[in-house]
Amino acid sequence: MPSFAQFRVNFGSNSPLRKIQIAELAISNLYVDSVNEDKLAEDAIRGMLEKLDPHSTYTTAKETKELTESLQGSFEGIGVQYNMVRDTLLVIQTVVNGPSEKAGIVAGDRIIAADGKSIAGQKMSKEEIMRCLRGPKGSKVKLSVLRRGINDVLTFVVTRDKIPVETVDASYMIRPEVGYIRIGSFGMTTHEEFMKCIASLKANGMRYLILDLQDNGGGYLQAAVQIANEFLQKNDLIVYTEGRAAARRDYNAVGGQLSDIGLMVLVNEISASASEIVAGAIQDYDRGVIIGRRSFGKGLVQRPVEFPDGSMMRLTIAHYFTPSGRCIQKPYTKGDTKDYDMELNTRFEHGELYNADSIHFADSLRCETLHLHRTIYGGGGIMPDVFVPLDTMQYTKFHRQLAAKSIILNASLKYVDDNRKSLKRNYPTFDAFKQNYSVPQTLLDEIYDEGAKQKIKPSNDAELQRTEPYLRAQLKALVARDIWNMDEYFAIINEQNHIVQQAVNYLTSPTRDSRLLP
Repeated sequence: MPSFAQFRVNFGSNSPLRKIQIAELAISNLYVDSVNEDKLAEDAIRGMLEKLDPHSTYTTAKETKELTESLQGSFEGIGVQYNMVRDTLLVIQTVVNGPSEKAGIVAGDRIIAADGKSIAGQKMSKEEIMRCLRGPKGSKVKLSVLRRGINDVLTFVVTRDKIPVETVDASYMIRPEVGYIRIGSFGMTTHEEFMKCIASLKANGMRYLILDLQDNGGGYLQAAVQIANEFLQKNDLIVYTEGRAAARRDYNAVGGQLSDIGLMVLVNEISASASEIVAGAIQDYDRGVIIGRRSFGKGLVQRPVEFPDGSMMRLTIAHYFTPSGRCIQKPYTKGDTKDYDMELNTRFEHGELYNADSIHFADSLRCETLHLHRTIYGGGGIMPDVFVPLDTMQYTKFHRQLAAKSIILNASLKYVDDNRKSLKRNYPTFDAFKQNYSVPQTLLDEIYDEGAKQKIKPSNDAELQRTEPYLRAQLKALVARDIWNMDEYFAIINEQNHIVQQAVNYLTSPTRDSRLLP
């Protein structure tokens, strides 16, 4: 058996890399118990990255594939949106012109088996079910399906195909002349999706746009640059990156198609990275109004380093800076992820999320916008022009507990499944549904009863009364989503979203800044 001393002699170098190699060889050859060398290497990489910034990360091959699918714009599968109801896969929607729709599967179908393997009543995880349904383009899967009103089990052979992953969550006219687009993440297809939505909204008379980036955690830098470009003038600097070993790189506008559209950009404390690039550029050029709460503050550029086995390390190499020179990244201490992860909780405890006066910036962080010379601040995140406090009264503890246990979602899915035909018959259009539909009390009672079974009850009648209005709106939105799509869901739920409503009201507000929003 080789000795540790032999390793030192064989390598004969004091370089850090040699030291790591010696340690790995020593452990794999001399350690008292057997070790998994692949895991040993992964743990070593993770250990090194943990001592750096909070956003340098390592992902396994499986994690890398799952992470990149949503940004690359497609995956290979059968093309259904589904949820689990009573341990059975319920099809909510089929992808238009997708494999399942072509095979004859419809909303409301229950898929109980794939290639003879039961996936109903097995308490399988969503990941396990996805493995049964996804597969290479061109491969076939035989699905056993139960359909309401038909006693026999139906069989469909579905040929898997590329399934588009849309990053634009919703697009519709929220008011006359006012369009609304919500981007959930920035991926390879975001700009293409966005411009299709713009064309439709313009055809419906859009003069103003609400661009909703709430809860958008970012994505591809280039997608953010493409979106910001549409609102800026040729040669305007959109963002630049710079690091110790990475020379400054500027991203400039080539001139977009939306210079005549009034713009409001919505952000909150979850909006990060690519979202902050868009919001920062719009704010720095006084091109529109930023509405909401201070964004997350993620301004570190990661470079992917791919390994032969498909795993990946994302290593931070530079910082993002807005056109005025503001660093988007909030402060952090190397190796201290705990305080960094708790930063949003700290904002809440200090009152920042519900009181703008609780936010203080050092004079050294002061900057000016590039056209109107308005005062703005760096130091982490984008501080909106119009602050909208978090309404801590909107979501009661009772409501949060019902949602956390999926009681609300499961009840709505069961309700739509039981009433799909009558709902479509009674409300042939979404406009008719939005104006005339009201959530039945029986559905609310079912939710309350199930909550009681799981020992979830309101503390008093006042809490129940505070819970019910938003719960009704949420249920109506969920029903609309399952009958139509996400546009209709947001068309209802946004009427309860305080940041969205502030944007709508800003157009007629006496405090409206006509320099930013003509």
